[in-house]
Amino acid sequence: MASVYILFSKKLNRYYISSCLDLSKRLEEHLQGVYTDSFTRKATDWELFFHINDLVYQQARQIELHIKKMKSRTYIENSGEQEQAIST
Repeated sequence: MASVYILFSKKLNRYYISSCLDLSKRLEEHLQGVYTDSFTRKATDWELFFHINDLVYQQARQIELHIKKMKSRTYIENSGEQEQAIST
């Protein structure tokens, strides 16, 4: 199953939005800088800010594109707050 996720770097004060089939593997790849030309290579302090698991890959991509289209830091931060409220 697929996941959509948002990472946050305190060093860069930036968010990174993406989707994948294996979130734990992909997060390790971000932290280890596996992809030399990727944006996440610019920092090593990425933290998982928000995620939705157990999606069909097409759903994950649609959610990822929706979040990116919003182009809003406030929208991203509110998404993280809503996830915390749901999980408690």
